[in-house]
Amino acid sequence: MPDIVILNGRVITFDGPDAEALAIEDGMITAVGSTADIRDMAGTARVIDAQGGTVLPGFIDSHVHLFGGSAELDFLNLHGLKGAQQLAAALRPYAAERPDDTLLFACSIDYALMGDRPITRHDLDAAIPDRPFAASTADHHTVYANTRALEMAGLMHGADCGVGSEVVMGADGLATGELLEPAAFEPILKMTTFGGRDMLGMLTGADPVPAPDRQTRAIDKAAIAKGFQHCARHGITGLHNMDGNFYQLELLSEMEAEGTLLCRTEIPMHLKHTDPVERIDEAAEMRARYTGDMVWSNRVKMFQDGVLDSRTAYMLEPYPGTDSRSEPLFSDAQFKQACIRADAMGLQIAVHAIGDAAVRQTLDGYEAAQKANGARDSRHRIEHVETIHPDDIPRFKQLGVVASMQPLHSPRGGFFPPYEPNDLLHPHQFKTAFPWRTIRDTGAALVFSTDWPVVPVDVMPSIQGAVAGIELPDYWPDQRLTLRDALAAYTRDNAWVEFNEDRKGRLRPGMMADVVVMGSDLDAMPPDQLGNAMPAVTICAGRITFET
Repeated sequence: MPDIVILNGRVITFDGPDAEALAIEDGMITAVGSTADIRDMAGTARVIDAQGGTVLPGFIDSHVHLFGGSAELDFLNLHGLKGAQQLAAALRPYAAERPDDTLLFACSIDYALMGDRPITRHDLDAAIPDRPFAASTADHHTVYANTRALEMAGLMHGADCGVGSEVVMGADGLATGELLEPAAFEPILKMTTFGGRDMLGMLTGADPVPAPDRQTRAIDKAAIAKGFQHCARHGITGLHNMDGNFYQLELLSEMEAEGTLLCRTEIPMHLKHTDPVERIDEAAEMRARYTGDMVWSNRVKMFQDGVLDSRTAYMLEPYPGTDSRSEPLFSDAQFKQACIRADAMGLQIAVHAIGDAAVRQTLDGYEAAQKANGARDSRHRIEHVETIHPDDIPRFKQLGVVASMQPLHSPRGGFFPPYEPNDLLHPHQFKTAFPWRTIRDTGAALVFSTDWPVVPVDVMPSIQGAVAGIELPDYWPDQRLTLRDALAAYTRDNAWVEFNEDRKGRLRPGMMADVVVMGSDLDAMPPDQLGNAMPAVTICAGRITFET
């Protein structure tokens, strides 16, 4: 006897022909077929009338920062604000609401807040002179801080941050307020509401010291629970976290027992360039300890470079008008050693690589692992791939590497403004910028995600960005996909990349009951309206986690 039946839908199974209805029992899909057939077996089951809406495998966001995204739901979001006056107007009520915060912290401040010149601490002082204030950019690779915040963090006179990070200094010998990459802004994050715990998995991959007490753990779990509710509201049933430590695994396991874990979540081990490669052994311990269907670990995450906007992405040629290519976080030899060791242990690897030189170095590392250990079905991933040299495009298919990309990161998606030629990219580099269709057309695997909280975790705006996008000048190539291909990259293919293609990502009997019922027929919607579509019901493991 089914627990739940879904009738009158346009069911995209990704397992053959479309259907109309399905049945769920004990967390599994037991039947898929016509509305008439499924209605006959409904019995006392809960009936969900899809009313002609699209029914899909639950969305899997394969690149998120769960703790950080959850925490930022309560932070002031500065996306789209321009100029000191708009900043001040937004900050006044926010500051009044949070009188006890040691540091006022906001997110998604625009690199171009002040137009053509960099943001300085003086700009932030003008907006809020009487309290310590800092804000991260949307990509979380730069933080801007006012004078009071810099003084509290001990950064006014600079700091030795090591390779890849920088406290930018002014001609007066004092910090300008611009903090590039994690080692530079970690002292700022320690003063936020969560004491930096929400970003610790990305900064170092280490656990909080001292270990959080019961009250602190409860605060952190409450924030993450809010994040899960937010994800479920957008039809998400699975997440691949891109930062990790034992602390997050412990919290999620406790939440599963408490019934507040609403999305299946994989947590990786984060290896920093400052770590010895032997630290990868922690990933094997994580994998051995966490093997459930709801919480598990099987992956090593690394950062190869920064981002284009701050010119910290590692490039093959200097940025226009400069002599700087940035630099990789890992040396070539160190990175290859890490890849060989992790691959030999049977672990999946995911590497943040945005610049074309960083992408090449990552491909070289994966190739070195194949030569050392032999080829296997590793499904190693490169996250972002925002620029790439044409010679490296076929290497994805040749090496079996997965391109893990985010439609809204590209200006084609309409969330961020387009680059002008000779600003961050040379004219010839646009041909292979944000090249998701170009890579996919070679036969390589492509998966989609958001990188939440860099962009909202909402799925359908990303789908619209991949399918419709916005009109851009001719020097931007057309990378748009069909609707079905974009949906597959968010469901079926994200299940495949986590080695779960036989258990989820398709709607057929015997598969896990992770399902989203959309409130609209997506096939009938104009492509430029897809971002408005919302789920009516989300089901994870046979449990309704959201409904309108």
